[in-house]
Amino acid sequence: MPMSHRRSLPAIFLALTGLVAGLAAQEPALTVDQMKAFLLNAKVVKSRTTEKGITAPDRLTLSDGTLTHDAVFQSIDLRAPRKELSDGTVEFNFVDAYRYDIAAYELATLLGLADMMPVTVERTWGGKRGALSWFLPAAMDEQTRYLKKIDAPNPEAWNRQMFKKRIFAELVYDNDPNLTNVLISADWHLWMIDFTRAFRLSKNLRGPKNIEQSRCSRELLEHLRAMARADVEKRVGNYLTRYEIDAVMARRDTIVAMIDQMVAKKGEASVLFSDKRP
Repeated sequence: MPMSHRRSLPAIFLALTGLVAGLAAQEPALTVDQMKAFLLNAKVVKSRTTEKGITAPDRLTLSDGTLTHDAVFQSIDLRAPRKELSDGTVEFNFVDAYRYDIAAYELATLLGLADMMPVTVERTWGGKRGALSWFLPAAMDEQTRYLKKIDAPNPEAWNRQMFKKRIFAELVYDNDPNLTNVLISADWHLWMIDFTRAFRLSKNLRGPKNIEQSRCSRELLEHLRAMARADVEKRVGNYLTRYEIDAVMARRDTIVAMIDQMVAKKGEASVLFSDKRP
């Protein structure tokens, strides 16, 4: 969404981003494998319940004796034949499950979008099995940015991240598109979190306009085309049923077909962009 009509960054946000930037600079320089090993093996030395979101996950402080870092633990695993949601709509065969957070991370990794999500693993804590995610040094979430009418310093770069986010949300059928689930770093990097209500069985897109009104990176489109069912099963077979995977593949086909149609109608330059250029 173009944001040229919004006002410039308020002084309070500049101060906040300066603080968060300092914290981010202290982030350990670890590989993904090292982060996963830490999340899986480090000792939990402190815990508290967060106030964010409907499911209120736990924020844990972990330490391996050398490194100390926070993580978010989500253990929700609910099923209901019928559930009335907060907006008054009714969903049948309702599922709210931590395993979808892990599946979303693994699928994002397969599509080259791992840098837009926190590293996430499955772990047991407090007698519960759940998803444990690396805590992110975010300056604010998308709801705060929107309500405070804060401009991104580089609207084009920001919009490209949002386009990729929208396409991924349609692929996984994220049924809880909450603006607080989009985190923004001090340097305006976008992270997607909380997919516990994703991966519905519908083979249709949740919001086709999210594709029609977006552009797509060439790299993401190539990854979508190349996404084989065997690769998906290898990545998420422990977290998604075959019916959920069926739905992912069907939505992938629809997304690729829609983007191809948009290119044919509008031209590549109007629809596609490269991640290798700002």
